[in-house]
Amino acid sequence: MTDTVQDDAPKALRHPEKAHRPDNPIQRKPSWIRAKAPVSKEFHDTRALMRKLNLVTVCEEAACPNIGECWTQKHATVMILGDTCTRACAFCNVATGLPKAVDMTEPGHVADAVAGLGLVHVVVTSVDRDDLKDGGASHFVRTIQAIRAASPATTIEILTPDFLRKPGAIEAIVEAKPDVYNHNLETVPRLYPTVRPGARYFHSLRLLQQVKEQDPSLFTKSGLMVGLGEQKGEVLQVMDDLRSADVDFLTIGQYLQPTVKHIAIDRFVTPDEFDDYAMHARAKGFLLVAASPMTRSSYHAGDDFAKLRAFREMTLGTR
Repeated sequence: MTDTVQDDAPKALRHPEKAHRPDNPIQRKPSWIRAKAPVSKEFHDTRALMRKLNLVTVCEEAACPNIGECWTQKHATVMILGDTCTRACAFCNVATGLPKAVDMTEPGHVADAVAGLGLVHVVVTSVDRDDLKDGGASHFVRTIQAIRAASPATTIEILTPDFLRKPGAIEAIVEAKPDVYNHNLETVPRLYPTVRPGARYFHSLRLLQQVKEQDPSLFTKSGLMVGLGEQKGEVLQVMDDLRSADVDFLTIGQYLQPTVKHIAIDRFVTPDEFDDYAMHARAKGFLLVAASPMTRSSYHAGDDFAKLRAFREMTLGTR
């Protein structure tokens, strides 16, 4: 009889930096926040393709509430550079720690997924890779190039980290000519030390401005979470800051607490308040605004890109 050897090695914590924090009970969601259950055949087909190509998606890693709807429509946001982030933002569900080596076959796999799903528009994001000399910028470039080669008609939206202290990273990505450059400010400056401690508000704002200065034809986009303790006046000031950087598209969504170890929700913002934010943002000159409790950076990204392009053409036509 052979003895069974049990593996008693402790399982790696997803968020080791949060393990000793006090629990923040997760609040019951109001009636206006409801996610569709992921049960469709198309959802399972999309998941199967991602597993086959060994790809990571932010839809899964960040526990996005819209995954059932988006994957049913065969829309997935690919997360490159691995599944482990070197930052430890208080709101984020992506695993943190020391990342593995970069998979150099990943750009080709992303391109295969885009072709396999027949995507008209694709969103590519990544974890923060502060351990890499260029923060992973060259990997973004290779991924953009691979998608262009495999699916030249597909439009490409990228959602990048801040590349803090990574000179030349932003310039290299802009030179690769994505169609949309997205970088989220996430919250108001006052809350950065607790919500986004590894980042710098004005660096992120300058990143978006730099993208537009290098290539004025490139659409820029940024997003905010609300319900973290921000005040309305602070949100309106962030809108003004983004417009000063000539950002085209703003998304605003409700923060939803992933686990008891993440920062607590301060309150649930009502749909009427989101409508009010959208009204103010449009008045300030954004080409496009998406503001609702369930809005996320990549939610309906393809449809929104088509609207962006149409709004720009209409604006240019009236000059």
